[in-house]
Amino acid sequence: MRALLCLLLVPGLVAAEIYRWTDAQGQVHFGQRPEAAGAQQVEVKPQVVERDQLTREREERTNRFYNARREEQAQASAAAAQRQSKRADECRKLRQRLASIPEGRRYFRTDANGERNYYSDQQLDTARQQLQSEVAERCS
Repeated sequence: MRALLCLLLVPGLVAAEIYRWTDAQGQVHFGQRPEAAGAQQVEVKPQVVERDQLTREREERTNRFYNARREEQAQASAAAAQRQSKRADECRKLRQRLASIPEGRRYFRTDANGERNYYSDQQLDTARQQLQSEVAERCS
């Protein structure tokens, strides 16, 4: 948007006419319209600023520094997003495990032989408390 605005204004600035005239008191004036008879049009040339080699090198170093900084920030942001995603996934799994321990029901694990090993009420309470503390610690 700014570039478009600049492109629209530049031709107007280049085509602007500047006039110079002297009033009755001998004071010199400049303006976009001739305010007095005998006003002369003045050609205004844009000033071209030539930068020396040291200035160009300094600008290049500055640009490299800022580009490296932007890249570091982008990498840090991506890493933070990845950590956040991993943490959210871990919290989801912990909450699912906590929800899978039913209240007032028998809970079991299947051993290597395929037999069910039922948890006692105390083991269920301990497992539930451990999961609740993990959820509170990691997901808050």
